[in-house]
Amino acid sequence: MSATSTLSRRTLLQATTGLLIGVYLTPATRAAQATASKAKAAALAPNAFVRVSTDNTVTVLVKHIEFGQGPMTGLTTLVAEEMDADWSQMRAEHAPADAKLYNNLSFGPLQGTGGSSAVANSYEQMRKAGAVARAMLVQAAANTWKVPASDIAVERGVLRHVASRRQGRFGQFAVAASKLPVPQDAPLKDPSSFRLIGREGAVKKLDVPGKTNGTAQFGMDIHEPGMLTVMVARSPRFGGKVTSFDATATRAVNGVVDVKQISAGVAVYAKDTWSAIKGREKLKVVWDDAAAEKRSSAQIVEDYRQLARTTGTVAASQGDVASKVAGERVVETEYVFPYLAHGPMEPLNGFLVWDGQRVKARYGSQIQTLDQMQIAKVFGIKPEDVEIQTMLAGGSFGRRIDLGHDMILDLAEAAKALGPNKPVKIVWTREDDITGGFYRPAFVHRLRGVLRDGKVASWSNTIVGQSFVIGTAFEIMMKDGIDGTMVEGAKSIPYDIPNFRCDAHIAKGSVPVTSWRSVGSTHTAYATECFIDQLLETAGLDPVDGRLSLMGKSARHAGVLKAVAEMAKWSGTQPERGRARGVAVAESFGTFVAEIAEVSMSENGEPRVHKVWCAVDCGTVVNPDIVRAQMEGGIGFGLGHILYAQVSLDEGRPVQRNFNTYRSLRIQEMPEIEVKIIDSKEKPTGVGEPGVPPIGPAVANALARLGKPRPSQLPMVRGDA
Repeated sequence: MSATSTLSRRTLLQATTGLLIGVYLTPATRAAQATASKAKAAALAPNAFVRVSTDNTVTVLVKHIEFGQGPMTGLTTLVAEEMDADWSQMRAEHAPADAKLYNNLSFGPLQGTGGSSAVANSYEQMRKAGAVARAMLVQAAANTWKVPASDIAVERGVLRHVASRRQGRFGQFAVAASKLPVPQDAPLKDPSSFRLIGREGAVKKLDVPGKTNGTAQFGMDIHEPGMLTVMVARSPRFGGKVTSFDATATRAVNGVVDVKQISAGVAVYAKDTWSAIKGREKLKVVWDDAAAEKRSSAQIVEDYRQLARTTGTVAASQGDVASKVAGERVVETEYVFPYLAHGPMEPLNGFLVWDGQRVKARYGSQIQTLDQMQIAKVFGIKPEDVEIQTMLAGGSFGRRIDLGHDMILDLAEAAKALGPNKPVKIVWTREDDITGGFYRPAFVHRLRGVLRDGKVASWSNTIVGQSFVIGTAFEIMMKDGIDGTMVEGAKSIPYDIPNFRCDAHIAKGSVPVTSWRSVGSTHTAYATECFIDQLLETAGLDPVDGRLSLMGKSARHAGVLKAVAEMAKWSGTQPERGRARGVAVAESFGTFVAEIAEVSMSENGEPRVHKVWCAVDCGTVVNPDIVRAQMEGGIGFGLGHILYAQVSLDEGRPVQRNFNTYRSLRIQEMPEIEVKIIDSKEKPTGVGEPGVPPIGPAVANALARLGKPRPSQLPMVRGDA
């Protein structure tokens, strides 16, 4: 055995999994049929989401990608609850790419994950899927035992008829159940009888064992016979094109098989990743930068500042922000936000093989339907001829949405350039990812507020930045010249202010941008929550009491704010023992979060966050542990970025290249976090993103209590770059 193979982290951690047996009653597409083909006819598959095997296992097909946010466990919990299954018999796997069966009911009519919508759009759908399966199993048992179905009880995967003392498990009745008609109106449980949903510690996360014992398979783990690894040399400036290239030295590298030009640059094909890296380093490319971005970040920000001095397209308005009264006090400020990379732990990668007619691809696909369309366009085939097997992904934070057609386009073009029946895996290095763009856009906010008789009488906010929806499938989100993602969290604030305006300029630029965890609220929450804090401070009002006095129409904002203040024992704004507290509250994707951060200044002059209190109202809770984990993760993610992260450009070239310069939070810098989940009967909303927005302004407002200015330009700690 070679040294290389012995180093494989999977080699020592192999495990086997059992074959699940099941069929779809309605395998409407080839993708569904392919999945169904795993199972021999016999067991129960009442819909596209549930399979019951003869060995009693219940498999839930999860239509959303699992990249750490918990849909495998959350959606399976919904099915298990309605089936009255035992958690130990539950399994989960990614559903095939098929928008007809697995569309996101929040997006529709496409399959995809985003907007913290996984549980929110699946809550009733998956419960119904489980209820149908339960009803069919019960009826099959009733027919077998010749008793009324109403006399059969189900508990932890066991069906019982008390009077006759008969009992059996799901698998025993799966075959008989599969021959019954599918009921259209299987009743759902009353929430008061929930045994799993919302119950503390009732289930364990399904994806954790594989991720901790090494058996979980990610795209980076793919190794297929005859597969070539592809790495692409791209222009160091965004928008640069290939003029010519010399691959003589590249082809001389041991392991390099071929070199071809594709639209993004020059693709190097090799037998392994290392050879592809070394071959790419030897490549000589002449770039045409005529249409490339050549500005520095400072120049781009200055251009934005000029735009922000004029009113943009109005997104929301009431009253008259221009009116003036003697004695009023005007507060003006500006906030500048940098480009941000996503930095998932598993950089982009994907596997694809084309047989001349159909394509099979495997990778962490976030928007399967759009990916099918992109791949189909390259090969000149129909989207339904593109089969995508969604795999676990090591994070995304918005990067795998691929609205910019980059990784998917590279993968498809590289495979097509080789010809049919030659499997390829494309790999981006960390440096490729951080310098390759599709960043959170840079933004400038210019705010103006007026205090009149000690009250906030007027508020205006002008926002400038690039739109990432224009020119994509999501351009439909544009309305009246406004990109809704730019102004969400800013055009509607929780404070009752009589004179209000929010407007925006869409700036042009060549830097590729896309969605980033919590989208518009990544910058709007910072700007609005820092500014309201500044206005209240100027008016001599307490940050908590002052906010509550303006939240007359925002009961859920007020609810989380009161809860977090109670948790932290909020007693005012005076620093104690060199520490001060700042507060912020934000709503994103229908979830309300308030956070209080306790901050001091370290000896090196950098903010140090000691503790964060967090109150979250996400409606009905499916899994409290996942909610807490997402809040904690969101706070750490957001904190790292507001303190340290930026991608800056020098004459159009990204300066930061890896985690040594694109800093995130270190583990020893993670603050203590305390989370309270508000008890609610409202519909469930998402938690993957809403923990992020309040942490930045909470820290900034704490700094103000320490006598420091609220940072007007992020990150708060900037190096020389």
